[in-house]
Amino acid sequence: MSDPQTSGYSPPETPATRTRFDLPDGVIYLDGNSLGPLPVGVADRVARTLTAEWGGQLIRGWNSAGWMVQPRRVGDRIARLIGAEPGSVVMGDTLSIKVYQAVAAALAMRPDRRVILSDSGNFPTDLYMVEGLIETLGQGHTLRVVEPEAVADAITDEVAVLMLTQVDYRSGRLHDMAALTAKAHAHGVVTVWDLAHSAGALPVDLAGARADFAVGCTYKYLNGGPGAPAFIYVAPRHADSARPALSGWMGHAAPFAFDPAYRPGEGVERMRVGTPPVIALAALEAALDVWDGVDMAQIRRDSMALCDLFISLVEARCPTLTLASPRDGSQRGSQVSFRHPQGYAVMQALIDRGVIGDFRAPDVLRFGFTPLYIGAADVRRAVDILQQVIDGALWDRPDYHKKAIVT
Repeated sequence: MSDPQTSGYSPPETPATRTRFDLPDGVIYLDGNSLGPLPVGVADRVARTLTAEWGGQLIRGWNSAGWMVQPRRVGDRIARLIGAEPGSVVMGDTLSIKVYQAVAAALAMRPDRRVILSDSGNFPTDLYMVEGLIETLGQGHTLRVVEPEAVADAITDEVAVLMLTQVDYRSGRLHDMAALTAKAHAHGVVTVWDLAHSAGALPVDLAGARADFAVGCTYKYLNGGPGAPAFIYVAPRHADSARPALSGWMGHAAPFAFDPAYRPGEGVERMRVGTPPVIALAALEAALDVWDGVDMAQIRRDSMALCDLFISLVEARCPTLTLASPRDGSQRGSQVSFRHPQGYAVMQALIDRGVIGDFRAPDVLRFGFTPLYIGAADVRRAVDILQQVIDGALWDRPDYHKKAIVT
């Protein structure tokens, strides 16, 4: 473990950028890897969209307020955070839909192959979407799921598509995008990367890695709000040939020509499907202001140090918890997971005391560390409270064992 106390680097006690977020008093928020907090300025931006744009301009807003081009405008701002080329990212719909589009387009590029390779650390909905796509296509494709450590060896000439989530949602394990993409390409395999737990959490270099497709959500580290729209990246070398699968009106070359037949739009525009969620995109656009001037390399350095500090303190003071994340900070994202037989109840006791993380079945307590608003003082205080909960068995109350719909 790279301990920040011995490596000579300590993260800030309280980050200066915390003032950019509207966080409740008395709360240590360690769940930005599931839902980012509300950035300052978002409420005003949404209010302006509702009143001045929708209210004042009515349908004219599609032109005068720039609603129609909003998916590309916001996409370009996200492109900067994920190492993508300008004009290669577009917003809209949900992450599940974007997974479907990306995998379908990737399969069409390898019509002679029938294997889609993924790993057991992938987010389940990605696997569900592929299962549904396979059934819809009815062409004999198979989904091959291996352990994360076995992915590289499983990349062979029979694989059509490699679909991976860069950061494992449970453990935080981090895949080497550049190395796996290079091996995939050496075997003629098309890559699809899910960046749900990496966009805004660590430096991503899609262009440098020569990734083919990537998708991601914006309500986690990018703080776009609950249900915020997803994004899709198509490498420019594929943009004018990729088949969008879901050939929606907004992906048409000329939507307002009302042609009776579909003609795909230019470049990544063809990956648009439905009408853009203007109000949600307005919230996201304002949230992205937080990132203006932020150095992703420094964010990464701080997040690794915060995670290392948390691991060292929890292991020293709460020995009944078992580390479920990679110990080496370079091998994980911006989260740390621990296992406990009563993990759900422990997390409810923590939340009740102002430390908000979350739980993933069957026994994982998950903690996200976002240096934009989490500092070393928060880490120490969170561990103080965790030790109190564990040592005093404060989790052992009937109401803490009653599971809610969302865990």
